[in-house]
Amino acid sequence: MLRIGHGFDVHAFAEGRPLVLGGVTVPSARGLAGHSDADVVAHAVMDAVLGALRAGDIGKLFPDTDPAYEGADSLGLMRQVAALVRERGWRVADVDCTIAAQAPKLAPYREEMRARMAAALGVDVEQVGVKATTTERLGFVGREEGIAAWAVALLERLDA
Repeated sequence: MLRIGHGFDVHAFAEGRPLVLGGVTVPSARGLAGHSDADVVAHAVMDAVLGALRAGDIGKLFPDTDPAYEGADSLGLMRQVAALVRERGWRVADVDCTIAAQAPKLAPYREEMRARMAAALGVDVEQVGVKATTTERLGFVGREEGIAAWAVALLERLDA
């Protein structure tokens, strides 16, 4: 048996914070605002995985009202999501995500993002796709107000 899930996340830029995407700190004058490390890519991937698992979303598992998650490392949270997947009798077969960012350029960090998220999910790097695009200067992304990410995840039942 297979299940698919979709995830989406968006965060506004914020001064004085590191820019963490897919577990990689990307050199930038601004980071993203959020309760945790605001890793918009990891958040979209986790929501896709949780959607396929039918386990809600990251806000349900890791509420931003809980001080325990303030400044949390999103890849640490991703490891917990992967453990939940295995605990419920599934495995991550594949994930793919798209990042929309006008700046900074993300191509140099794509492979490291794939490797770090694959390690957190407990899968081979070939099971994780990462792409980046701009919005041709349209919308909040184009005005460089924030970054958005979309993801899909495919889970496979272990006893199938």
